[in-house]
Amino acid sequence: MALFCIRRYGEEDGQEEEAEGRARVLLERLQRQARARQQQKRREAPPQGREGPGAAGLSPGGEPGEGKEKRESEEQPSAHRQKKLKRKLQPRSSSEERAGAEEAADGSSPTKKKKANRRKSKVQQERTEADSEEDIKQQDSRKNFKNKSNKRRRADEETQGDETEKKESSEKAEGSKTTEEELPSAASGEGANCAPSSMMILGDYDAKPVQKVQPFLPLWLAEPRRVQKRIRDNLCPVRDVPGIHPRLLKKLHMNGIDSFFPVQAEVIPAILQSASSGYLLGRGGYRPKDICVSAPTGSGKTLSFVIPIVQVLLDRVVCHVRALVVLPTKELAQQVSKVFNIYTDGTGLKVVLITGQKSFAKEQEMLVKKKVTGYCSLADIVVATPGRLTDHINQTPGFNLTQLRFLIVDEADRMIDDMHQNCLNQIVKAAFQGENDSGSNMLFQRTKPGPLTAASSCSPQIPLQKLLFSATLTQDPEKLQQLDLFQPRLFTSVYSEKNRDGTETEQDTNNKYTLPEGLSQCYVPCDLNSKPLLLLYFMLKMKFTRVLCFTNSREASHRLFLLVQAFGGVTVAEFSSRLPPNERKRTMKEFEQGKIQLLISTDATARGIDVKGVNYVINYDAPQFIRTYIHRVGRTARAGEAGVAFSLVLRIQERRFLRMLRDAGIQDIKKHPVKGNSLKPLVQQYEGALCKLEKTVKNERAQKRA
Repeated sequence: MALFCIRRYGEEDGQEEEAEGRARVLLERLQRQARARQQQKRREAPPQGREGPGAAGLSPGGEPGEGKEKRESEEQPSAHRQKKLKRKLQPRSSSEERAGAEEAADGSSPTKKKKANRRKSKVQQERTEADSEEDIKQQDSRKNFKNKSNKRRRADEETQGDETEKKESSEKAEGSKTTEEELPSAASGEGANCAPSSMMILGDYDAKPVQKVQPFLPLWLAEPRRVQKRIRDNLCPVRDVPGIHPRLLKKLHMNGIDSFFPVQAEVIPAILQSASSGYLLGRGGYRPKDICVSAPTGSGKTLSFVIPIVQVLLDRVVCHVRALVVLPTKELAQQVSKVFNIYTDGTGLKVVLITGQKSFAKEQEMLVKKKVTGYCSLADIVVATPGRLTDHINQTPGFNLTQLRFLIVDEADRMIDDMHQNCLNQIVKAAFQGENDSGSNMLFQRTKPGPLTAASSCSPQIPLQKLLFSATLTQDPEKLQQLDLFQPRLFTSVYSEKNRDGTETEQDTNNKYTLPEGLSQCYVPCDLNSKPLLLLYFMLKMKFTRVLCFTNSREASHRLFLLVQAFGGVTVAEFSSRLPPNERKRTMKEFEQGKIQLLISTDATARGIDVKGVNYVINYDAPQFIRTYIHRVGRTARAGEAGVAFSLVLRIQERRFLRMLRDAGIQDIKKHPVKGNSLKPLVQQYEGALCKLEKTVKNERAQKRA
């Protein structure tokens, strides 16, 4: 609590010290002047004693009063002298001036004038000494007054610091009153030289470390279900996971899967348990809880929702859209659709992919079919990108989501950030659209869930369960609120290390994001001109193979591809949105087969795509956001394998790049400098490649203009 006091002088601490110094110098000067006058007075005293007996009491001019006044001034007691010294120097009166003029007219003797001059000089000396003594006394009194006020202020602070806030407030009020009473008396004692009083705040202004405020998270975010991140050490046999259908067990064995990853072993039973009463009802007739999964890239998140959804829908009779998977990119949607097709083969379930790669009319024919009785659905599971899905919801007749049971949002953090023209809200609105229709099937009419009451439990309806998956799932409750989750459960990955006594302790519990276990991270400080040379050095001198290189834009990706192609010696290809879908698919297949050693890509392949056999990831352009970095380096070291990630960081970016990783809890990145002498053998050939690149770019521009 701040304490207030009124200062008796307007100067600051530095001004007070300066004023005291000036006063001290003035005091010493006045003392020297006083001593000099006393010495001069002693020198002039012996001639006055030798002027004769008549000089002491009677002047030659017959004026005995002058000798008497001089004798009284020399022999008067000290008390009378002090009283006389207090009078200020005043000009002579007109009567004294007239008396002096009369004396001069009467023709006074030279000795008389000499004595009169001596008497005047003596009076002036006495008055000067009185002034100096008075100044000295004023300076001493002022200094003593300041010392007393400083002591009083320190004493007040000590006493007020030991008492409670109530006592402090009362003492503050009393102190202010006493200060106001003492101020006029102090001002009268100091005279007109005192500066006006000012106010100063006293309190604890010491620099203290700022305490970081910990966010208050909901219980499901603060206490998640922790999943082990070390894949190889925590594999779970498929037959040890309860509730999996024998037909799916056979499919898993046919695809070479004998063990589940830790995330799969935890999430699959949780989804199956929520649908233990069938897909038409939740467990015990209640609404099932939503599920959120935050696990590293390559930890098996896709299979963890494919297996339970296929198993729940195995017994369906009528074909309706029961499961909808929303993904941010076309390539990721194709990958998920491929996994669904593998495990629905021979089950009668139909999977439809709508990403815009086919015409809109063709996709409509895949989704719905018009009959005499109306439209009927041709899809049980729909895998879609947000934009194309929104078009079908608004423009495809007969396509509805009123029987939707599972809404799966993969790469949920990107979907939340972009919200894709409010796509998720439109999906939920379409799922409950039947409440405004006056259809004949009123018994199974779906309404938006509300509070659980006796009336709501009398009319059961198909629940809508949301499943969110991401390697960088946000923990911002405000963003998650947009999804309107119902009593969500969070599964997240942590490290666990075995102690000597056999127990396990969790590590990295405070880290914001987790990375694959077998990933090694390095960064190379460099300048802008040496970045292409470093990439060529890694490919030609270090013999890197199966390298996935990321840039920040498709223009940068295309030019780097042309430059490496002009340099020669490396089988290189580019992968970006500027290429048609068929060419991208062919390029990805050749890279997985090992025909392409360097694939230069934008962030189109960074999100969720399982590129097999990536040994190295090179961030040619340093990522600006931590989520981009997590997804880029996650293309290697997948499924427990080993991988290395290199980041080419400009020296002006190095500090910010390391701080970004440190804030995300990533501490194990190493510095890998490359000496300039190692790049010199490549310079001459590199300059020739630059000339070829310039010609190629000019030709491309000319073709675009034509």
